[in-house]
Amino acid sequence: MARKKIALIGAGMIGGTLAHLCASKGLGDVVLFDVIEGLPQGKALDLLEAGPIEGFDASIVGTNKYDDIQGADVCIVTAGLPRKPGMSRDDLLSVNTKIMNDVATNIRNRAPNAFVIVITNPLDAMVTAMKRITGFPKQRVVGQAGILDSSRYRTFVAMELGVSVQSVSAMVLGGHGDDMVPVRSYCQVGGVPVAKLIPAARLDAIEARVRQAGGEIVNLLKTSAFYSPAHAAIQMAEAYLYDRKQVLPCAALLEGEYGVNGFYVGVPVIIGGGGVERVVEIELTAVERQALDVSVSHVRELVEAAQKFLPTA
Repeated sequence: MARKKIALIGAGMIGGTLAHLCASKGLGDVVLFDVIEGLPQGKALDLLEAGPIEGFDASIVGTNKYDDIQGADVCIVTAGLPRKPGMSRDDLLSVNTKIMNDVATNIRNRAPNAFVIVITNPLDAMVTAMKRITGFPKQRVVGQAGILDSSRYRTFVAMELGVSVQSVSAMVLGGHGDDMVPVRSYCQVGGVPVAKLIPAARLDAIEARVRQAGGEIVNLLKTSAFYSPAHAAIQMAEAYLYDRKQVLPCAALLEGEYGVNGFYVGVPVIIGGGGVERVVEIELTAVERQALDVSVSHVRELVEAAQKFLPTA
């Protein structure tokens, strides 16, 4: 059986990590694209030379030509300017929307049947741009954010209690910004509601750290996180490629769910061989519902601000 073809648009720190994960997990043949000459070629060659050690036989090609993504089964998009200290995700809006115009056009023309995962920030506006420009069905255009934010929530709760992260289940909804919504009522540790284990004031502080977790890493690294976003996107790709029907928090286009119509918002979805096969609606507390409404309002403002950089529908 022929291997699947995975196109990684952007060969920066996330793109390089994605390529490594795709190869080591045997997800398929990899095309690593970037506009910077030598960057994708060098990373691809470096990974190929690790193949005999790790035992992977995947083809890994670095390229500056979009023609090489022809027929890709999955496209994961990281292309864009990364965050720098002092920058919000929204500060990236203008430059990255223009980049996304070019990326989306080339994916539409060369990989018309691909499942597209967008990581580029500001995520909510970038995945909207991808959907609009490609014209792909909503099931095949999705944003990676909620898995990462939920993983951070799980990490901080596990650190607080001194337990395995595998014992913690958690979910973060809404936009991928400072008003994201850690859903406390669905956070459990070994099946026990987290509110029974951690005092409310301490949980408030943990959830505030979740909202600022991306900026915390930017301040330390002087650039965006890359290991955890890459792993999150790979989890989505695996759910699609292996038809896992996995429930994951992702930025999906809502058409009435959660009272939202026409916007990409982080919600639980089922990802399988059909892409985003279903949005899962969960019951929220009044406080969580209000917080989600605030987050959605910011998504709306962000998308509207991006309009002048997008082609007309």
